[in-house]
Amino acid sequence: MGTLSIAHAQERIYRCGNEYTNNAEAAKARGCKLMEGGNLTVVQGTQPQQQAAAAPRSASEPRPTASRIDSPAQRARDSDARAILESELRKAEERLTAARQAYANGEPEKQGIEGRNHQRYLDRVAELKASLDRAESDVNSIRRELSRLPAAGVSTAQ
Repeated sequence: MGTLSIAHAQERIYRCGNEYTNNAEAAKARGCKLMEGGNLTVVQGTQPQQQAAAAPRSASEPRPTASRIDSPAQRARDSDARAILESELRKAEERLTAARQAYANGEPEKQGIEGRNHQRYLDRVAELKASLDRAESDVNSIRRELSRLPAAGVSTAQ
């Protein structure tokens, strides 16, 4: 029975950052360090596949109606979503009305120390304006979301 030599002579391996090489000249030119003491196994990684660049759909684009599931469960979810958004819209509109009243077209009444400290008044007016802008933005956002939902009681199948 002949002996089969499984051990292979391993060349010197150099580490160059996250790369490894057994080319001594290239390692010396790049300033790589010799790896010593122990076996080293390097597994070549796979290249990521290039996928066909599909045009990404933005969040604001409505989904094609053919992709929606027309089932009682889906209609119930849509109905629930619409009810929640309509409730949120009412609350947001109330906050907007309150913010408009508090802002008073940029001239709210002065409160307490603001009569003597004009900068405090200006700071409060700026905060009221920011609050008004946020409330308007909230109302507009909720209206956009509602417009994306199918109309209440309308089937989505075509």
